[in-house]
Amino acid sequence: MVNVHNKALNETIKVNRILGKIKGPNPGPTIVFFGGIHGNETSGVFALNAVLGKINKSKVSGTIYGIAGNLRALKKHQRFIDEDLNRLWTKEHIELIKSKTILNADEAELLALLELLEDILLNNEPPYYFIDLHTTSSKTLPFITINDALINRKFSKQFPVPIVLGIEEYLNGPLLSYVNQLGYVSLGFESGQHDDLSAINNSEAFVYLALVYSGALTDVNKGLINKYHEQLKEHACHTFDIFEVVYLHKIKKKEDFMMLNGFKSFEPIRKGTKLALSNNKELIAPYSGSIFMPLYQKRGAEGFFIIKPIKPFLLKLSSALRGVKIDNVLAYLPGVTWLNKEQGVLQVNLTVAKFYAKSIFHLLGYRNRQITETHITLNNRERVAKTSIYKNEPWY
Repeated sequence: MVNVHNKALNETIKVNRILGKIKGPNPGPTIVFFGGIHGNETSGVFALNAVLGKINKSKVSGTIYGIAGNLRALKKHQRFIDEDLNRLWTKEHIELIKSKTILNADEAELLALLELLEDILLNNEPPYYFIDLHTTSSKTLPFITINDALINRKFSKQFPVPIVLGIEEYLNGPLLSYVNQLGYVSLGFESGQHDDLSAINNSEAFVYLALVYSGALTDVNKGLINKYHEQLKEHACHTFDIFEVVYLHKIKKKEDFMMLNGFKSFEPIRKGTKLALSNNKELIAPYSGSIFMPLYQKRGAEGFFIIKPIKPFLLKLSSALRGVKIDNVLAYLPGVTWLNKEQGVLQVNLTVAKFYAKSIFHLLGYRNRQITETHITLNNRERVAKTSIYKNEPWY
């Protein structure tokens, strides 16, 4: 048990790894919430503590879990201790950690969470939902981030907030990418700025709505649903677009990075806008779009992203093309081969990759996950998605 402090509330609570577990009397989904994967992001922990504490067990269908992420980092109110826990969740890294005799603090946290995750999947029933609650260092609208699978898109579209696709192409090892590889609905919710009271309120609203939309709460308060829906819609400034990440400034080792003051997520910017300083040299926007998650804290490897809205026509087209598995023809293109067809892993020769439009692969759900000297590896979330267990859900 550790003490977790929230600056907005100026309150401290004691938490265990499992913030709460509620098993209802009726069958239903298994929904798992994570809070505090980053130790300086305590809003999700406080929100889960509040919402789960008010739930009447008799009104629950299935099982609800609230899980505290990085206990050691939460205790110290810092993003991580030795390594960013939300960048360690690759199969290769996990196997390396399992083989070690001496673990650093964040590796030990990963193994504890992995054991709990495996236990949840072994001892509960589908459909499964995994939701990771976060906050950002900059001012922001509340928003959802997802790996680009249709089950994630369809579930996320129930919430009145913007959705951002494609971040998995730029980040290596987030927890949700690991869960998504298992084929389950998984999404991240960024509720606001770290120490803003609205971040807690938005997380509470999102958690409650997620419980309703997943079917975990059946006897619901319609007035509360409307209240929380309107709250999120208002805080999101009625922004319902689906965006795509088109650029990341990755901070290099020993780089002295400083974001210029005043930027907030989803703020429109033009190509050439001065955004940050890198080793005292100006960094300008290489594209027009919207600034996304500018870094205003000492720890973190992502300086800023640039996102652009996706046209509704393209979203509908991608859904249709994925439905008929048109990506089967990709391996017939020159320089494109299957590394693992069942898991949707393609390999593209770099000598011919320049002739293929990146947007075509994105339409079909393929995202760049690895670049070697000679090849790009592309992963598809659609082929591993356990779509069949969600097809009978009302939101599908």
